Amino acid sequence: MKKICYAFFLLLLWTCNTTKENNSDQVPPVIAPFENIDTLAINDWWNRGSNPIIDLKVEREDVIAFGIYTVSNGVLKLSAQLFPLYPDETREVRLEIKEGTTWKEVQKQKINDLGWSALFRIENWDSSKDIPYRLAHGEKATFEGLIRKDPKDKEEIVLAAFSCNSNKDRGDRAHYVRNVNHQDPDLLFFAGDQSYDHQEHTAAWLKFGMQFRELFRERPCITIPDDHDIGQGNIWGEYGKKAATSAGPDGGYFYHHEYVKMVERCQTAHLPDPFDPTKVEQGIGVYYTNLMIGGVDFAIIEDRKFKSGPEGKIPQQGPRPDHIRNPDYDPSSVDVPGLELLGQRQLDFLDAWGQPKDGVVLKAVLSQTGFCGGAHLHGKKENRLHADMDSNGWPQTGRNKAIKAIKKANAVHIAGDQHLATIIQHGGEEWEDGPWAFVVPAIVNNYYSRWWWPEDEQPGENANDKLPWTGRYLDGFANKITMDAYVNPESPSSGSGYGLIRFNKSQKDVTFECWPREVDVTTDKAEQFTGWPKTISMD
Repeated sequence: MKKICYAFFLLLLWTCNTTKENNSDQVPPVIAPFENIDTLAINDWWNRGSNPIIDLKVEREDVIAFGIYTVSNGVLKLSAQLFPLYPDETREVRLEIKEGTTWKEVQKQKINDLGWSALFRIENWDSSKDIPYRLAHGEKATFEGLIRKDPKDKEEIVLAAFSCNSNKDRGDRAHYVRNVNHQDPDLLFFAGDQSYDHQEHTAAWLKFGMQFRELFRERPCITIPDDHDIGQGNIWGEYGKKAATSAGPDGGYFYHHEYVKMVERCQTAHLPDPFDPTKVEQGIGVYYTNLMIGGVDFAIIEDRKFKSGPEGKIPQQGPRPDHIRNPDYDPSSVDVPGLELLGQRQLDFLDAWGQPKDGVVLKAVLSQTGFCGGAHLHGKKENRLHADMDSNGWPQTGRNKAIKAIKKANAVHIAGDQHLATIIQHGGEEWEDGPWAFVVPAIVNNYYSRWWWPEDEQPGENANDKLPWTGRYLDGFANKITMDAYVNPESPSSGSGYGLIRFNKSQKDVTFECWPREVDVTTDKAEQFTGWPKTISMD
């Protein structure tokens, strides 16, 4: 009888220990309010098929994936990102800071089952010293990091910039972690397309975080979503309206607004409070704002959310509403009245942000993509596009307003999206009367390559001797641009890599650096892409 009872006890113990893995009868506390999009909130996440984006069945002491933060105007905002939780696990996460040798709890927050994140916001943060932090969940799970002090005493403030984390390569990002930690920037910027898994953002965001968390564990980080993050090949947001298809040329967002809000919550909740928090259509929020670090002021804008879609508004001159293949078309025919790019709200923000301010030495605008058509060949060498409405070269009137605002602020522009690194000086009414812009390369450039390749293969006026096709050109929208450097896919690392931007406060100049993915910057032989570095005087 004792043996029978002992066997029953072992069976019961085994059942309790495996319930979370095998009991499909658990009731989910939250059911996602939409179908065919995977937030991992629907309570069958542990029964998914083989070859997942990331292994979700982590040990419970590892359930906190990462923390990501910024500090601005004395306010710390830190998002805790967790792996999916079981129904009977607490939905509370704690933030602790280290005082001496003791951890002190400073705040508790509720975890949102849609996206599995929680936001901490703490005012009157002491930015004069480094402060270790710890996220805690339940009895075992923790994640530790460091809130850096404001580097206001440093002569040079350094930003590392990334874009386009292709899912064609799901491996680690050890090259980036080693290189960037060695260069030790003060701030990180991910310009978009952290996820290419259109309908599975939660798992893909977790994958991104696990790839890069050793970079933002101990420094502030800006992440902004682009089209692929919210499930679309391209996006023209048109103030948050509903789009007809995931291609989106009619304007708006295709997937359920709660999915879009989840993506933006996970990626942008930790950014400084928005300049104007008024929501757009469908209750979708905004995040355009600024972040000042060490005397450098960064404007973070949303160059997709308010932009007009091309379909039905302009003459279609190609197989798609957003692609122009007719080199003889009249560029003015697509710059029709009523089209918007940044929208008046963001232009007002840039105007206010651009005013002189005590303590600000240098300025930069951060956004998803560039303000011109900086590529000729798309996807393959045989695919030449005369103009692409996905770029911010269109609509031209909106583009000119944007570059005028950036120039008036005496700022540089930094973006991603194009999979093609470039340094361009914009022109509005005249050549070179606009701001300098650095579009950084893709993290992984095997998804959709682009080339700068003028059809006549001739240099422009005022060309430099760094690369064959530099100097003054008109893009496909007749915008004036001066090409200074570019990285075509034949370059080292297939053109993939990252940007490093150095803001020298005493010299009042900005240096653009561009590093190939496979280069080891810890060695003396490390070389940047041809055409870099480039130093621009802002005085």
